Amino acid sequence: MIELFTDPGVWVGLLTLVVLEIVLGIDNLVFIAILAARLPPRQRDLARIIGLSLALFMRLALLAAISWLVTLTEPLFTVGPLDVSGRDLILFLGGLFLLYKATTELHARLEGVTHHGPAAKAQASLWVVVTQIVVLDAVFSLDSVITAVGMVNDLPVMMAAVVIAIGVMLFASKPLTAFVNAHPTVVVLCLSFLLMIGLSLVADGLGFHLPKGYLYAAIGFSIMIEFFNQWARRNYLKQQSRRPLRDRTADMILRLLAGPSALEAEPAMAGAPFMPGERPAFAPEERQMVRGVLALAERSLRSVMTPRSDIAWIDIGKDAAQIREQLHARPHSRYPVARGGLDQLLGVVRAKDAIYDLVHEDLIRDESIKEPMILPETMPALRAVHRLREAKAQLALVSNEHGAIEGIVTPLDILEAIAGDFPEEGEKPTIRPQGDGVWLVDGGADPHHLEHVLETSGLVSDDERYTTVSGLMTTRLRRVPAVGDAFEHQGYEFRVTDVRGQRVHQVSVTRIEPLSEEEQEH
Repeated sequence: MIELFTDPGVWVGLLTLVVLEIVLGIDNLVFIAILAARLPPRQRDLARIIGLSLALFMRLALLAAISWLVTLTEPLFTVGPLDVSGRDLILFLGGLFLLYKATTELHARLEGVTHHGPAAKAQASLWVVVTQIVVLDAVFSLDSVITAVGMVNDLPVMMAAVVIAIGVMLFASKPLTAFVNAHPTVVVLCLSFLLMIGLSLVADGLGFHLPKGYLYAAIGFSIMIEFFNQWARRNYLKQQSRRPLRDRTADMILRLLAGPSALEAEPAMAGAPFMPGERPAFAPEERQMVRGVLALAERSLRSVMTPRSDIAWIDIGKDAAQIREQLHARPHSRYPVARGGLDQLLGVVRAKDAIYDLVHEDLIRDESIKEPMILPETMPALRAVHRLREAKAQLALVSNEHGAIEGIVTPLDILEAIAGDFPEEGEKPTIRPQGDGVWLVDGGADPHHLEHVLETSGLVSDDERYTTVSGLMTTRLRRVPAVGDAFEHQGYEFRVTDVRGQRVHQVSVTRIEPLSEEEQEH
């Protein structure tokens, strides 16, 4: 026994045999990984350990019965020109079993069939999986054990090599199983390998020897291609991870809301749950509201406020009759109060308090004028919602960095940023469909709302250089617009139809590309 440890040839033989045993066991590992994936996560490690441990004892038992193992290569009977041995029968039946299992697993994967059932059934399937691991290991180990017998003369060296090889398989099976579970395409590739291996076993059992080098070369080439595929996907995900998580989540939700047509342009979304030709589950109005909610966090008060030019305010310097006329002409629940102009702001008054004071005293009392809430125009709209709710205010004034009043914001402005215009009685919507793919749009309309109505993108300024359609036209045309000026964007023509002063008052939007069949259906 001591000579075995001191003989360099024994160590070389042991090392060579271990490498061969590991190489020959790769296909076994692949099958174990696929079988273990069928079990609940808590049972996978147990199945691998039990299966490989039983396989170890079986291999050691085969080695101990070397004299019987050698007889497996002796012909048992003859079928025509073919001499059939016990080894041939084992390889043939094992190959058929492997072809059957690989085909059924591949069918289940391609058809989307899941293997997870009730807990009691999962416990019973544990021993089914363990049995399959042991049976397939018997088939896979037959060649490796015969190889060991042919390469090394010493039984202890053979057993040591088998123990080491099984130990490596136990160590490698868990990360391999985790990798296979995390990459569905790898599962299909491995099942294809098992089909090839099963075919080679059947061929060996029938006396047609397929050189292992060809088989391993094909497997190696396929693994190399899959490696590049996984590398490309990893780089794509890494690139996507540089975008904020909120942006990625919002983009995915919007694509899902838009339906299958929006997903065709994004390969990463190929796994979205849509059937070919399936209609979107959400109506355009629902998609508009979800888009509005997701976009609200990225918008500042400047983009949702009512601009200074449209503010209805009370000039405290006017007489009572003029103020009453103003309240009647532009009814609101609250009004900013100033003297001479909004730069001389005094506060905010409720309409009912102002009317009561004017009826009884022909003036608005100082007690009725409340301290105004003033918010910076750069404040995020979501934060403004919190401030309005916290202060129980229905109106806040919006100021710029110099302290000048730029507009007002109310809960209604926030709601309109989400769901679109809520015109008051006698007021026209800012975006008015004219039929046949034509819309008339006010210059003060919100570009976000216009994007939602047209179901397009690219009209909103990323840095909020403009917050109205009038600003959009000026920015795109790069000059003060005149009547008739136009530009095209994503299949639409935007044409100025009315200019008042230096400001675009009205724009006509016309679809210049025909509707797709899917859009016509909606």
